[in-house]
Amino acid sequence: MPFAKAVIPKAMRVAVYYRNSDIRLEERPVPKIGEGEILVRIKASGICGTDVMEWYRIKKAPRILGHEISGEVVESNSPKYHAGQRVFVSHHVPCYECKYCKEGHPTACETLHTGNYDPGGYSEFVRVPKINVDHGVYVLPENVSYEEGTMIEPLACALRGQEAINVKKGQTVLILGCGISGLLNIRVAKWKGAKVIATDMEKCRREKAKTCGADEVFDPKNLPSIKAEKVILCTGVLPAVKQAFQSLDRKGTLLLFAIPETDIQLPTVDLWRNEMTVTSSYGAAPDDLKNAIRLIEEGKIPVKDMITHRLPLAEIQEGFRLVTDAKQTLKVVLLP
Repeated sequence: MPFAKAVIPKAMRVAVYYRNSDIRLEERPVPKIGEGEILVRIKASGICGTDVMEWYRIKKAPRILGHEISGEVVESNSPKYHAGQRVFVSHHVPCYECKYCKEGHPTACETLHTGNYDPGGYSEFVRVPKINVDHGVYVLPENVSYEEGTMIEPLACALRGQEAINVKKGQTVLILGCGISGLLNIRVAKWKGAKVIATDMEKCRREKAKTCGADEVFDPKNLPSIKAEKVILCTGVLPAVKQAFQSLDRKGTLLLFAIPETDIQLPTVDLWRNEMTVTSSYGAAPDDLKNAIRLIEEGKIPVKDMITHRLPLAEIQEGFRLVTDAKQTLKVVLLP
């Protein structure tokens, strides 16, 4: 049965970021799509922890943020997709033509770092450029909800990060910080068969880390002396960086999944003497996104229980407060 043609308004609401405490609801024209493009009505949009990193985001303000979206195709100029399809849309896609892509490093691609959809995920509609349509749109499986669709990109980032440091069965993995990225990394590491030790300042997050499968959970002030083959930094507080190095075993690897606002000091003698590695991971590639969708679809890595708050777009300021406060909050999802 053909889908009924969607009624597309001329104007839409968007949330414009000026700073964490100043997000304004404004009205903008609904974007017009060109050849090979699609128009998606956003059904759910997650607030990412990086969006509340004011020191990082304010440099490009004012702008419309939001990159964890799922929605419904309402108009298509592409043979690949049609109106009525439920989709997850990736904001960053590689070009597959530069030297980084050809060498198997798509997240280092300049196109991936600079591309986006129009105008951003904190809106009612987005225009998806042709390159994103070709390499960054995925039909949601029937058993994956729109809300779960907002977790695809964060999970894919965790998958890519742990692939980069080669987490293996039987290894000890220390995860510092049990916000949403830390919890996803806990579940990925357990899925890989690792022993997981996790830390967080907040009791409620430590309790959630246990339900996510962490073998041992500590307040960072009470972390015993341990040596882990892999340490994943999922918080930007500087004391955690020092603790990460102290807990890293010989030949171990530290993954900077999150970063502090200021540059960090490296214990160069320890790094040299004990042959330690420090590396980073940024974003996710199409293969990571496909794997994330499959793992959610098959129930191997649950994500819905991490969503603690659901708000309308008009309450995005409260959403940012909840994420910034980080007391009883894990994932905040906006439902435009």
